This record gives sequence, structure tokens and C-alpha cells, in this order.
Amino acid sequence: MLSKMYRWLVALTVCATQLVQATPIQTRESDYFLPNSTGFRMQHGFETILVQPFGFDGFRVRAWPFRPPTGHEISFIYDPPLEGFENGQAHGLTFDTAFNGNHTVAIRNGNTIVRTSGWGGNPGGYRLAFYRIEQDGSESLLTNEYAPLKSINPRYYSWNGPGSEFSAEFSFSTTPDEQFYGTGTQQDHLVNKKGTVIDLINFNTHIPTPVFMSNKGYAFIWNMPAQGRMEFGQLRTKLTAESTTVVDYVIVATTPGDYDTLQKRLSALTGRAPTPPDFSLGYIQSKLRYENQTELELLAQKFKDNNVPVGMIVIDYQSWRNQGDWGLDPALWPDVAAMAKKVKDLTGAEIMASLWPSVSDASDNYLELQANGYLSATRDGPGTTDSWNGSYIRNVDSTNPGARKFIWSTLKRNYYEKGIKNFWIDQADGGALGEAYENNGQSTYIQSVPFALPNVLYAAGTQQSAGKYYPWAHQLAIEEGFRNVTDSKEGEACEHISLSRSGYIGSQRFCSMIWSGDTTSAWETLGLQIASRLSAAATGWGWWTMDAGGFQPDPTVPWSSNIDTPEYRELYVRWLQWATFVPFMRTHGQRVCDNQDAYTCNNEPWSYGEKNTPIILSYIHLRYQLASYLRALFDQFHKTGRMIMRPLYMDFEKTDPKVSQWTQANNNVTTQQYMFGPRLLVSPITTPNVTEWSVYLPQTGQNGTKPWTYWWTNQTYAGGQTVTVPAPVEHIPVFHLGKREDILSGNVF
Repeated sequence: MLSKMYRWLVALTVCATQLVQATPIQTRESDYFLPNSTGFRMQHGFETILVQPFGFDGFRVRAWPFRPPTGHEISFIYDPPLEGFENGQAHGLTFDTAFNGNHTVAIRNGNTIVRTSGWGGNPGGYRLAFYRIEQDGSESLLTNEYAPLKSINPRYYSWNGPGSEFSAEFSFSTTPDEQFYGTGTQQDHLVNKKGTVIDLINFNTHIPTPVFMSNKGYAFIWNMPAQGRMEFGQLRTKLTAESTTVVDYVIVATTPGDYDTLQKRLSALTGRAPTPPDFSLGYIQSKLRYENQTELELLAQKFKDNNVPVGMIVIDYQSWRNQGDWGLDPALWPDVAAMAKKVKDLTGAEIMASLWPSVSDASDNYLELQANGYLSATRDGPGTTDSWNGSYIRNVDSTNPGARKFIWSTLKRNYYEKGIKNFWIDQADGGALGEAYENNGQSTYIQSVPFALPNVLYAAGTQQSAGKYYPWAHQLAIEEGFRNVTDSKEGEACEHISLSRSGYIGSQRFCSMIWSGDTTSAWETLGLQIASRLSAAATGWGWWTMDAGGFQPDPTVPWSSNIDTPEYRELYVRWLQWATFVPFMRTHGQRVCDNQDAYTCNNEPWSYGEKNTPIILSYIHLRYQLASYLRALFDQFHKTGRMIMRPLYMDFEKTDPKVSQWTQANNNVTTQQYMFGPRLLVSPITTPNVTEWSVYLPQTGQNGTKPWTYWWTNQTYAGGQTVTVPAPVEHIPVFHLGKREDILSGNVF
């Protein structure tokens, strides 16, 4: 009887047109196959698992012990997704099938199946396994819950204190040859994260984010704000949440090697990026730091006198009187509106101003913030979270909607209404100010102090349970303000932008670029940024930039950041060349010079010697020549999630077997070269005193019929080979596919 029912259910799937796309498949005789299911809830002792078809070719899984979730937990994915079979209907906590694990169940969404099965010799349906349906109807295992015989459960819970929050460790199977891409940004020279352990704690230069893709053809989102860990072992992938009330994750799948479709699926879940304003695609000028209104106005005049285009000029930190004022010090910036107008009239540039989350008790806003509960506290002690400039501070609690409104209303009054409409969200990593040490009176070069990070308490929870939400919420504060003041909606074109040192799942949905943090000015660091950026791309972040030249001196390099030395000048030129071929071209940093205080040393295009100035200016002008190409890249990223900076595996894994092999090994070719859009191959110079450079040109098709052209000489080369090209200090190695005129016109898709 059961077998007849099973065959009838399979036949029914031929005409299925509802939520779950179902076609005849090769399922197991022991399965209860559920066509058109809205999901199932499985009870397993004190544990409940809810599985729902989600978006195209994906499933959302939520699991909890004892207490069910409310459905209003912090989530970074859209419900319903932007694309899928949901027809605009949210899933919530709905399901149509409930059972207690005493049999196996299989449901299908597009080309993906989730099936329950037993472990440890038990035939019941306790373990989840995810499969892709191939064109011939066969099934390929993507991953399943990892549970060798008599091992610890793959869904493991523990309680570390009072209350209902728990820690969770979830384990999934993997194979030694599987490759993982994404995970946010780390300074590790790695594109393939296999074999790594990544702590889910944000701090300066480190933005770990549990979104990753597999070369097996699936992507994974660990959809929780908790601190924790990602471990990519040889046989097991383990994800940990330190404190939560529900475990929530999503798996989506496509054919192996189709990373554009995988990114489309991911961005339908986590958000599509809006298109940026045109001014932001040009050259962005910054240094540590412009001290007052007169200096900034003179700078704008010099850009005009030298006929150098500039899209935005940035006012960095300590431009305020007290931490938490969120306004310029009137003693140094007496007429903000007049300054903004003058800069605009002279150069056409916008101004960006910095804000920190920290608030001292001397701030104009402290009493109101404190009275309304808008400051983060600590679970014990006096409530201060860090110190700065001799004053203990508390951070504003951006997880609190009221605090977000307060931040924006203050910025609007002090900046926006006076003509400064773009904001730099600095130090907003969560917990402390995002460093490994308290800032008060300590050396910049202290790397760590063996004290625990502050045990911070937010409106949304603790640092353990909601710490990853904090930087995202800080970005959200500015996004909500932008959208309100411009009467626009999330996803629509941005009139203004923010710059953030941190982020999390779906940060690409905001009018906000993420940068790589306070890096050191050294050749090694330059190389690190390339792989870090390619990991950001696989995470879904397209709006990315860095400090061209590095942010601060490296104590191990005598000439580091010194603009009067030939060694640093060469590094700066090479770094700025690379900045031409990233989504946003920005220079910034603390420069050292022979005759001035380090906080006043210059970082402008003409600051690096008579020989280098023409080179620097040529790349700024090249950036503007690429404007149509850049707009085309951002437009595609907005529409489909198609990445702008593209690791080589994205485009050449199928056509060039070396790319896959080298990516697995994190070979320098795959960690230091990338595609900038569909037509440009970029290989930044990462060592000094170079006059020529070897570049691997991937095979572009089965016969390698599409030739590569070296940008600077117009010489063409076949793919599938390493070539050595001239690379004097004037030239960064760049190759292009197709006609140069198509690239310059943006006619590339």
C-alpha cells in the first residue's frame, strides 16, 4: 500500500505548479516524497527542526531545543526572497507536514532535494541531507549532517548560563577536495578557505561573515547574529553560535562552476546592491587628516588649479570637539555650508565626514542618549566599553531603532542640511572600538592585550548573541536616514553613500562601501588585500575599497608611509594603480614625512615627487575614462548580483583545469590575479623594483580562441599560458578581452 501511494505521489509531481517545482525523480522506496510541500517540522526528542523550500533551488532550516522561536528573531535574509516560487508570500514558520523522525521524508525545490535519514544505524529520519538533481535524473550529494557512527550529534546544543539561550555546534560533511569561497574578509592570502578556522568576531581589518560558496555547486548562509566560529576541516565543516535561541541557515544550489547563478541565488536571499552615484565612481581623496575648513578649501582650490578630477573629499576623525557630538568642531569648521558649496563649485566634488560610535560624557549628546537608553552597556562593571583620548566612552547602541533615529537626526542637522551628505562609519565593529586593545594612551603598534573583550549588552542582546548584528545595524542607521531624506526605497539608486569598516550578511543591500580597515604600508600587506577582496566578492559584497598606500606605518619597515623616501613612493604608486581597478578608487592613510608632524603629512596626487606625479595623475584620468565600463558593472551587480571583482575560478574553472587546481592550493596566480568585470584581467605588482611581470592568461574556451591583449602594448596572446610582459613603474599589468572601444563605451554585456 505504501509503495502504491509513493508511486502515485511521484506521478503527481509531473503537473506540479505550486510553491515547489517538482518533476519525476529517482527517489528511494523508503521515502515519503512530498510534492508541493511548504515544509516539514520534525520532532526529535526535545529538539524541533523546521525545513522549508526557499527561493530558487534552496531550503531554509531552523532548529531549536525546547522553546520554539517567535518568528521575529534577527534575520539577514528576505522572507520571501526576491526571486523564487513564493509569489510574494512570506514563509514565516509555516509547514504542512509534521512527524517525529520515525520515517524518512524528501521534498524538492527546483534542482535541490532535502531528505531525512537516520544515523548510527537508526533507520529513522533524524539527519538532513541535501542533493542536487542532475540532468539525467540522478542525485549528487551536496552535503549532509556529519555523524559518523557513535559520534557526537551533528546538531549539538549546550547551555552555558541561566536563561533559555544556548550555544550550538552544527556539523556538515565535506570531502578533502572540496573548496570553499567567501566567509567575509580576513588577512590570510587565501581564496580557498578549506583547512581554516575563522572566528566570527569583527575587529579592525577582520570582517568574518558566514556566507560561502562551494565548488560542488552550492552556497550556505549561517543566518544568525551570534558570535561563533567557522571550521572548514577535511571531512567536517562545523559552524558554531555562542549564544542563540534558534539555529537558522539556508542552502541553495546550482550546477558546479555556475557561480553567477549561485550569486544570483544568494543575492535574492540577502539583498541586491543599489547603483552608486556617479561621483563615487571617480577618485576619492582622503588622508589622516584635514584639520580645518581653510585647509580643505585650499585643497579644493589646488585640485582645480591642477585640473585634477576628484569625486569626493573626506574629512577624517577628530574633526569634532567631543566623542559623540556627530558634528564638526565650530572652532575649526566655522561655516560648514559655505565650505561644502565652495568645494562643490571648485571641483564638483562631494564631501564625506567621519563618525564614530563612541560617546564620552563630555559630548553634547551624552545625557540624552543615556537617559533614553541609547548607549550600549556591559553586563557587569561600570558600563564603559573602551577609552579614547584619555576619556572612557560608551558606544551608541545601533541595534536600538530609537538610537538609529537619534544618530541620523543629529547627522542631518549638523552635516546633511549644511551640504555634507556622505558619511564614514568608522570603528563600528561592535563591542569595543574594534581594536585588540583599549585605545587610551597605548601604542598604535600594540597587537593584543590578554583581556577579554567587553561583555557588551545591547537592546538586541549580548555581544555573544547579537554582536555580529551591531556593524550591520550601524550601516542601517545611515541607510534609513538616506532613504528617508531622499524619499527612496531600499534597492533604488543611491544619491549618497557611506563608508564602513565592517559589515555582515547582506551589507551589499545598503548604499555603503566596505573597506579593508587600517592596513599597514608594506608590500606584504598590499598582496594580502587582493585575496581578501576576492573573498569579499564571493561573500556577495561588491561595494568594496581600501586605503591606497596602506593606512599606517609598519614598525618593521623603516621607510613605511614616508612620502619623502623612494621606497614608499614606489609602493604608493603601485597601490594606487591597483586602486584604479577596484569598485571604488580611494586613497587614505597616515603619512610620515621628514619635516612635519605625521598628522599633517600630505597624501595628495602631487605629494610623491615630480617623477611620480604624472603617473598618479594618469591613473586618476584612466579611472574616469573607464566610467561607462564601471557603470555597466555596477548595473549588472544591481540586477543580478554578478560580481565586479571576480576570482579566476568564477570565469575559468570550466575552461581551464589549471585554475581549479591552483585555486585549491591557493596558488599565487589565483590569489593575486582577478577579472575586473567580464573584460579586464588585472595582476597588481606586489614586489618592489619590478620592470617586468609574469601573468597567467587563463584559457578562455575549449580551443582558447579568444585572445588576450596587453593594455599597454596592444600585443595579443593566446590563453592557457604564462607570459612575461614589460611592467615599468608606469604600468600595472592589465589584459583585456575583446575591443578596447567596447570596454571604454561600457558595451560589454
